[in-house]
Amino acid sequence: MAKYIMEEMPDLQNTGKRITYPKFARVDNASIKELAQRVGDVSGFSPGDIEGILLQTSIEMAHIMAEGRSVKIDGIGTFTASLALYKDKEREGAEEGSEHRNAQSIYVGNVNFRVDKIMLRRINERCRLERASWKKQRSSQKFTPEQRLKLALKYLDEHSFLTVHEYRELTGLLQTAATIELKQWGDQPNSGIGIAGRGAHRIYIKKKQEEE
Repeated sequence: MAKYIMEEMPDLQNTGKRITYPKFARVDNASIKELAQRVGDVSGFSPGDIEGILLQTSIEMAHIMAEGRSVKIDGIGTFTASLALYKDKEREGAEEGSEHRNAQSIYVGNVNFRVDKIMLRRINERCRLERASWKKQRSSQKFTPEQRLKLALKYLDEHSFLTVHEYRELTGLLQTAATIELKQWGDQPNSGIGIAGRGAHRIYIKKKQEEE
């Protein structure tokens, strides 16, 4: 069962109207190991072989896109690299005689993804939605640090772990502030929150009673 929240859209035109739209209350990212295991469970191939194929596929996709080509995977979608200028470089003017930007001024800034309609159909066929019991707050000023800790602990009562992204969604903190505060909770013996994993894979879990 997937959970969703209703997110308020910014009023860019200053109309005074408050409009919301549905958004997945995303809990975590599926790792390549989980994906390989799930494919292995239904295909008969070993998860290790599948993981190796997926990793090598990502490398070959990068090589193909580096040639200026798109990669289309039937049933998934199309990946296309997009170019950008380095921050300290001015844009090239369209007028005749304008200074030209050379290749050293340009880099691959992103990869755009256009989903295959088959993938959308498969997702919708399996997706069962339920409204989440929590909602994103617009500002961290609504909460004291103690209240933010209670929000995190309440979230961990209902979920196996908490990420920085989800803590931002709960509290309204910006990335750096949320990262620092969560680490502080994890380092405090009596906070009720523990740390698991390292670097980009770090998550926060609820400490068992005997650990507190």
